[in-house]
Amino acid sequence: MKRSLVETILGAIVLLAAGMFLLYSIKTADIADTDGYKIMAEFSSVGGLKPGDIVQISGVKVGTVSQIELMPETYLARVHMNIRSEYKMPTDTAALITSEGLLGGQYMALEPGADEEMIAPGGTIQYTQAPQNLEQLLGQFIFSMQDKDEGNDGDL
Repeated sequence: MKRSLVETILGAIVLLAAGMFLLYSIKTADIADTDGYKIMAEFSSVGGLKPGDIVQISGVKVGTVSQIELMPETYLARVHMNIRSEYKMPTDTAALITSEGLLGGQYMALEPGADEEMIAPGGTIQYTQAPQNLEQLLGQFIFSMQDKDEGNDGDL
């Protein structure tokens, strides 16, 4: 009986510690919906962007990606974003999908323009740039170098 009491107490301590870690991770993860307004942008490709990724202006988090859907009429990917209410986006804002580094994840970068008119909640960003595909860029570089080498063979 004494042994089962000790095991029960140790089990309760482990469960309490796990619960504390869970609460801490929920608080620090910042996964709740952003208090603000929703805007969207359409891209030919979203790369590895996914819901929950951050939206930044000048490296500062201003919102999150809430949803990504394929538009059946245009076959473009529509990215829905939640932007904090203190940040108003001019109508000439540009949206770019970029990566944190060679091995890092994707995020949405917004570059506000200078227009005095602001994008209304539920509005769309007109100027977008899809992410660069590293494999395609390397392939183009390699093929362009091969073309130069083939052109120089006849000169020797």
